[in-house]
Amino acid sequence: MSLNRPMFLLAGLLAVTAAQAQKRYEPRWESLDSRPNPAWFGDAKFGIFIHWGVYSVPAFAPVGNYSEWYWHALKAGPRLKDKPNPTWEFHGRNYGQDYPYENFAPLFRAEMYDPDYWAEVFEKSGAKYVVLTSKHHDGFALWPSEHANAAWKRPWNSASIGPKRDLLGDLATAVRNRGLRMGFYYSLYEWYNPIWLSDQKRYVHEHMHPQFKDVVTRYKPSIIFSDGEWDMPSEDWKSPELLAWLVNESPARDEVIINDRWGKETRHKHGGYYTTEYTAGLEGSSHAWEENRGMGYSYGYNRAEQLDHYRTDRELVLMLADLVSRGGNLLLDIGPTADGRIPVIMQERLIHLGRWLNANGEAIYGSRPWKRTRQWSAGEQPKLETGEYMTKYDVTDYVDRKKPAQAVIEAFFTARGNNLYAIVPGWPGARFTVKDLAAPASMKATLLGSPGNLKWTAAGGDVVIEMPPAAGDAAKAQYACVIRLSGL
Repeated sequence: MSLNRPMFLLAGLLAVTAAQAQKRYEPRWESLDSRPNPAWFGDAKFGIFIHWGVYSVPAFAPVGNYSEWYWHALKAGPRLKDKPNPTWEFHGRNYGQDYPYENFAPLFRAEMYDPDYWAEVFEKSGAKYVVLTSKHHDGFALWPSEHANAAWKRPWNSASIGPKRDLLGDLATAVRNRGLRMGFYYSLYEWYNPIWLSDQKRYVHEHMHPQFKDVVTRYKPSIIFSDGEWDMPSEDWKSPELLAWLVNESPARDEVIINDRWGKETRHKHGGYYTTEYTAGLEGSSHAWEENRGMGYSYGYNRAEQLDHYRTDRELVLMLADLVSRGGNLLLDIGPTADGRIPVIMQERLIHLGRWLNANGEAIYGSRPWKRTRQWSAGEQPKLETGEYMTKYDVTDYVDRKKPAQAVIEAFFTARGNNLYAIVPGWPGARFTVKDLAAPASMKATLLGSPGNLKWTAAGGDVVIEMPPAAGDAAKAQYACVIRLSGL
C-alpha cells in the first residue's frame, strides 16, 4: 500500500489541476458572461457570412429587404397595409399563387457547388473565419438533420432533398484545410415549424436543443451566430442551460465564441460578442463586437439588386478600417446562387479586399484601438450614428467632403505592440501629418508594402511624414495607404 500511495496522490493532484484548468460555468448569465473570449476572435477582424438555402431559388426581395425572408413575406398576403405586396406579386407571376414554398426545396440543387473553390476565394479575401447558415428561419437544414425531417414531417435538410449532400460539413472541411476557422449561424426559432406553432415549450425541449447539440457535436464550430431569438426571453429558450453544455461539455468548448442573440433581452447585454446589423457598429465599447452586413441590401442572393446597390471595393476597405479602428470585427456576407455559385461581383469584391489586406493587413489583424480612433480635418464633423440594427452608415460620408465646410477623416488609427498605424483614405500627397503625437527621436516611419523608411519631422506637437511618389498599386493609391510608426 505504501508503495502505491505516491501514485495515488499524484493522480489526485492531476485531477485537481485538470479541474482547475477547466472551469465549469453555471447555467446562468452571470457565470456564462465571465468566460473569457477565445483570443483568436479579437485578432481575426474579418470573417465571411454566408446566407444560402431554399430561399436562394426564388432569390427575390424588393430592393432594401432581405431575400432570405421570402417565405415570411409571401405569407403576408397580397397587400402590405395600403399597398400591394411585391413578393406576393413576384411569386404569382413566376410560380403561381398556389405554389408552396416547400416546392423550392427540390430545386435547391447546388449542382455547381465547389466547397474547395469557395474556401480558396475566402482565403484570398483575407478573411480568417467563415460562418454559414446551418438553418435560417424557414428551418431548412444544410446538414443531415433528422430533427428537421421529423419536425416538418417531410425531407427538410440538404442531405435528404435538393443537393442530397452535407453542405455544411463539406464546407467546414474545405475551409479548415485552408487554415480558416469555421462556424455557423443557427436560428433558434422557425416561422412555420408545426411544433413551434403548436407548443413552443415542446419545440425548445424536443427540437431546438437536441438539434443544436447535434450540429455542434458534428462540426465543432469556432463561432456560433445565433438569431431568431426575439420572440421569447432567454429563460424560455433555456439558453443558459444550452450554453452551459456548450462551454462545459461540447467538443467545441475550448475554441467556440458565441454572439448575443439568445433571448429577447440579451442583445448587447450577454454573450461573447455583441452584434450590430447594417449599422456603423459601436463606439467606445470595451466589449467584443462585430458588424455584420451584406455587400448589397440583402444577405441572401437577391436578383433584384443591381450594380449600384453593391458597396464598392473602396467602400468595403474603408468600412473594414473604420470598424477595426473602433475595436470591431466585420462579418461580410455573400449570398450564393441556388446552384452553388458565388456571384462573380461578390468574388471580385472579396479578391480586391484580399489584395489590400495582403499589403496592409498588419494594420488590421491582431490590432487594437489606439487612444484616438481617427483624425479629422478642420471643419464641421458629421455625426457617426452607431446602433444595433439598420442605421444609416455610408463610410464615404466621413472620408469624402460632401459639403464645403465639412470635416473629413484623414486617418483611421490602430495599434499593435509599440506600433501605431495610420490608415489614410486614398493617397495623401507629398506629406501626411499625424496631429498631437509626441514622438521619440528613435521612432521609425514606414509605408506598408514599400521598402525603406520615410523621413519625418516633429512640428509643434505634430509629426509630419514625407511620402514617396504615389505607387501605381490601386490597393495603395485608391483605397487607403498605411503608415506605420514604430517605437512609440
